[in-house]
Amino acid sequence: MSSEHRFAITIGGVPCSLKTQADKGIREDEIYISKFMELGKGHWSASVRDLRGLRDQFLRHMDAYERIFSLRCLCKDTTRWRYELVEIPKALLQEAADGKLSVCRDSKQSPKPGYCDVTDAAGKIKFQLYFDGGTERKLQVKHLRKDLCRVHAQWEFATA
Repeated sequence: MSSEHRFAITIGGVPCSLKTQADKGIREDEIYISKFMELGKGHWSASVRDLRGLRDQFLRHMDAYERIFSLRCLCKDTTRWRYELVEIPKALLQEAADGKLSVCRDSKQSPKPGYCDVTDAAGKIKFQLYFDGGTERKLQVKHLRKDLCRVHAQWEFATA
């Protein structure tokens, strides 16, 4: 289970989005945002056209921020806590405008969920948008390669 939160902050007059990640299955090399935004209750069927509209909603949502950060808890055990602050380039997420959309037609969810895959020139996934058709109707960012982001800081605290 993920414990992710979203905050809007201003740093030196610059509007920023701050996400947090502290799930047990956290991966060092990938960023996962369990709820980038809510998708709302509007029309959504099992069509790529509807996913295109949801992707456009995501792109418009990012207009409110100039920078996007993720504060990640990489380790929290009996001996230490380890955190990092990663900046996710807004331009990277905006590449979703050209991502490949697909509907999960075999899903039991209603509406049907879908993906937007963003790949590099070699076809390797840079990240995926997941349009979750469940009760919350949220947009997730999955498999975001940390090597495409900027790590601003790392901290480690001994707990004993």
